[in-house]
Amino acid sequence: MSQETKSKLLYGELSYQINGLLFAVHNEIGQFGKEKQYADLFEKKLKEKNIEYKRELIVGDSGNIFDFLISESVLVELKSKPFLLNTDYDQVKRYLQSCDLELGILVNFRSKYLIPKRIIRKRPNL
Repeated sequence: MSQETKSKLLYGELSYQINGLLFAVHNEIGQFGKEKQYADLFEKKLKEKNIEYKRELIVGDSGNIFDFLISESVLVELKSKPFLLNTDYDQVKRYLQSCDLELGILVNFRSKYLIPKRIIRKRPNL
């Protein structure tokens, strides 16, 4: 990915680093691990790269928990299921809204080929 492309993306450089770590996790564990295994290895790789993160944060008063908040900017939600559903995308959108964040990355490790999905919260025009 070119520098110009990364600079035009919302949190382009950070997203690029996160995706690289997600691919490394998928390459190491494969497609049939448990969600906790992926999360633990992703956390280890974040630590190795000295990337600031918080894990398993509660969303407002809902009691819902999302997996990672990277550099106080990017929400990362990990899944390990046969395929993603619209409800998975909606879940990330709700988390972004509740936490007043702009970018979420949704990834399903069960897929043969990893395809992280960028979900952008559109802010209303004021």
